Amino acid sequence: MQHGLHLIVAGGGIGGLAAAYVLARGGHRVTVLEQSAAFGEIGAGIQLGPNIFKMFEWLGLTEAVSAVAYFPPGLGMNDVRTGERVVRVPLGDTARAAYGYPYGVIYRADLHDVFLEACRALPGVTLRTGAKVESFAQDARGVRVRLAGGEELAADALIGADGLWSRIREAVVGDGKPRVSGHIAYRAVLRREDVPTHLWNDDVLLWGGEKTHLVHYPLRRGELFNLVAVFHSSKYDEGWNTFGDTAELNERFADAVPQVRELLGKIETWKMWVLCDRDPVARWTQGRVTLLGDAAHPMLQYLAQGAGQAIEDAVVLGQALKAASTPEAAFELYQKTRYLRTGRVQLTARFYGDIYHASGVQRELRNRMFQSGTESAGFAGLKWMYEGIDPDRLFD
Repeated sequence: MQHGLHLIVAGGGIGGLAAAYVLARGGHRVTVLEQSAAFGEIGAGIQLGPNIFKMFEWLGLTEAVSAVAYFPPGLGMNDVRTGERVVRVPLGDTARAAYGYPYGVIYRADLHDVFLEACRALPGVTLRTGAKVESFAQDARGVRVRLAGGEELAADALIGADGLWSRIREAVVGDGKPRVSGHIAYRAVLRREDVPTHLWNDDVLLWGGEKTHLVHYPLRRGELFNLVAVFHSSKYDEGWNTFGDTAELNERFADAVPQVRELLGKIETWKMWVLCDRDPVARWTQGRVTLLGDAAHPMLQYLAQGAGQAIEDAVVLGQALKAASTPEAAFELYQKTRYLRTGRVQLTARFYGDIYHASGVQRELRNRMFQSGTESAGFAGLKWMYEGIDPDRLFD
């Protein structure tokens, strides 16, 4: 495809900025429309598998990401009720040897800043805030996007990276509200000096229990300590970045081992969000309009792949625009290349939620399976995901 298309990206989160960066590097002019008053990212830590670092290398961003990331020595799971180790997988050199790339964790805002600064360094990217997309129309020549204030913008194509509650998805897919999982997540961050030595752990460590789990790991080269507590609750249908109910949290973890309860007690204020996803779909493209990231394939967080799959989307979309002769053909090629992989991640994430929250016989089977060393549902069992994609051989 000839260079020089004008592409609108709706949404200035990690996925939207990754798309803008990739597309502008490919010679296109990109306008990013962010509905908030400023570019920023809500949330705490996220995990970055080897497949994501593979994308960072291809994008030339490894150094910038590594400067603010943390590389844990291991990835483990303990039983929250008994304290027994279920499994521990060494990372570091082991991950590099297996996949060629490391396994890291990063503060979500830091990763967003990497992409934001990368976009600002490209003259082909225009970043706009306070620009909420209300609707769009398209014909054979291009798209017209209408903003909340009535302004209309013209472009060659539109990429909806506007998240779980995507307005653009409503028009393209029309499958209603997201699926509420019944799982609630509480997140918080502590400074290293506020974490007692006996509670600190350099690993990414998950404490799994019946309908509950806690995961914690260091951030920002070990300066911070990230905590996410998840439990089943029927109190909420939706919500994001609201304050959590400490009493309910303590009730759900009442049977946890003392070190977990002590760690939870260090947090005075929690932020809460309701975990939602959608069933996988094979089509998220309509002519000159397509979706990316959570707008296309929202997933539960149990594989820590939401941001990573959005970044992979951006890379594949950029390559599809190089390979196809029209935006419509490129978007179809992008969708065809991505939907089975992202759908597999969506469904596997649901399964891992059941593994983490198992009870009774399921819990016993989980522990024995992981402790056997086969790791059939562990790190090695996710080889298909962590090997990632090869951007230069996508359409062979």
